[in-house]
Amino acid sequence: MPELVTANDTLILTAVLAYLLGSIPFGVLVTRAMGLGDLRSIGSGNIGATNVLRTGNKGAALATLLLDGGKGALAVLLARAFVGAEDAAQLAGLAAFLGHLYPGWLGFRGGKGVATCLGLMLALDWRVGLACCATWVVIVALTRISSIGALVSAAVSPLWLIAFSNGRMLFLVIILTVLIYIRHAANLARIKAGTEPKIGRKKPQG
Repeated sequence: MPELVTANDTLILTAVLAYLLGSIPFGVLVTRAMGLGDLRSIGSGNIGATNVLRTGNKGAALATLLLDGGKGALAVLLARAFVGAEDAAQLAGLAAFLGHLYPGWLGFRGGKGVATCLGLMLALDWRVGLACCATWVVIVALTRISSIGALVSAAVSPLWLIAFSNGRMLFLVIILTVLIYIRHAANLARIKAGTEPKIGRKKPQG
């Protein structure tokens, strides 16, 4: 956990602004702009890149992935630039992540946070972020199931912190991991039942 050196009012303002940035529903905006319909009525109804891919438009899915990851990274980088302290940077990353998961604009029903989490991790410590991204890529390549890649990547992220001697991020990473598992509860049930859809296959409605 980083040393708390930033004034409380500055931390509160940082958290609010980062939450607003994180709550921008890029998946909904991208699919709407490209005439693909309302993402919330497609596939699982999730606003993330995996569900955007179910529209059949890989470009829209890639754009959503990059934008969702980018807002997590941008929140961290802006906090570092304007506040200049690690406690504010980590809080900004967490707030942006919560904004993606629970956006007020969408009735607090957002995405599952994988891209945003990877983006903020890259900005906080690029070594840990790259290791988590690589873990996701390898697991998805082996299983063709995005959710398994996300869950494994989240689960091993504390090990990457240990490998790179970055104990300051451990508390944050534990929170992120717990939230990712909570948001993937339905996926865990389908994985256990053997019904979790693979990348490239449309998920049945419901």
